[in-house]
Amino acid sequence: MGTNTGTRARGRLRERAVGPVCAVLAFCAVPAGLLAGPSAGWRAALPMTVAVLGALAVASLHTRDRLITVAATAVAVSSALGTLFGDPPTLATATGVATLVEITGLLLLVCLVARYVGTRQAFVLCTVLGVLASTALLRLQLPPTVLEAAAQSSFFALGAIAAAATGGGLRTLETRRIRAVYEARRSQRLQLAGDLHDFVAHDVSGIVVLAQAAQVIATDRPEEVLPLLRQIEASGLQALGSMDRTVHMLRSSDGTAPTGRDATNAAGGTDATDAGATDASPPVAYGLEDIVDAVDRFRTAGRAEVRLDMDRSPELIGRIPREVASTAHRVVVEALTNIRRHAGSAPWVTVTVSAAPGPERPRPVLTVSVTNGPPTGGETADGHLGDRERPGASGLRGLAERARALGGTLESGVHGKHGENGKHGWRVTAVLPLD
Repeated sequence: MGTNTGTRARGRLRERAVGPVCAVLAFCAVPAGLLAGPSAGWRAALPMTVAVLGALAVASLHTRDRLITVAATAVAVSSALGTLFGDPPTLATATGVATLVEITGLLLLVCLVARYVGTRQAFVLCTVLGVLASTALLRLQLPPTVLEAAAQSSFFALGAIAAAATGGGLRTLETRRIRAVYEARRSQRLQLAGDLHDFVAHDVSGIVVLAQAAQVIATDRPEEVLPLLRQIEASGLQALGSMDRTVHMLRSSDGTAPTGRDATNAAGGTDATDAGATDASPPVAYGLEDIVDAVDRFRTAGRAEVRLDMDRSPELIGRIPREVASTAHRVVVEALTNIRRHAGSAPWVTVTVSAAPGPERPRPVLTVSVTNGPPTGGETADGHLGDRERPGASGLRGLAERARALGGTLESGVHGKHGENGKHGWRVTAVLPLD
């Protein structure tokens, strides 16, 4: 990120330096034109001065299309008058130097117009300026025949074509760069929106389950409603924390975000001291340690027996790349959310996270697996959770693409035998390489 910041700073410095440099050169060009007038002839010195001043004006005011058009038109008129009504062809050294400087200014102007002006307008202006640059040498020596004059002008027109191609190439590169930045920002926004939707949906689905449980026991066991309300409050704060995390990602300079626990603190889940410390600390992405929080929240909001099999040692957590750990957390959250939505009466859920060489991979991989037993209730879902993606969320299909981008795989399918009610369990497995 520091490299990008330095590049932008150097770009801004160059932009700010162009104007003063062009102003100094223009201030020097006027006396130079006045000094060259007596020896080169005013009909050669004046077009030269106008061409140089026009090129400098376009270089310093390239963000204003109307001024570019005015400057280019003035230079074209001046050069055309110099060619049509100039002195008879002469081989005087001073006149030749003035004409060559004028041609250089015209070619520079062609390049700048092709770089900064719209396509149609640039085509017209570059054509006119190119013709004037290729015919300016006729002031010095007029070929004996029209064919030779046309051949000479055509040859020197290659310079104008090269200048226009250079400006057009720079314009194309800039357009591609802007388009790439736009696409990158759009992709990042879509990813952040998907993260927000998925994480908030996980907590909101828990709130819905707890609210339904509170309605069931409110009449017969009212004393158990208060603990459920506290759990609903905690899930709501966690959802607010997820939104706060996304805001941190948008504001962060390095594109990272606070952990789930830190995001909850920032959203008001802890006291002011902890919240202040969280705000001052640099945001970090979700990781393996946040899987424990996700599983604990799932366990407290449901009735299933939940088991987490994961090595929580700092050595394991420290050697897992951040992008891999973040993807593993996303897989667990998405799978648990699907279980809650489509298999809420599953008797058991097992979450396994292990780092070891895979059966087909000699190098270490991180394997994440979430398995649930056959539902025992009356859900209408058939358990095929991978095909029931929520609108606007990335879902398992989006996570599969993310796993493939990391060189891994994500698979989901039926697990175990059918239960007594004809339903079956489901398993989601992600294999992510650590190298």
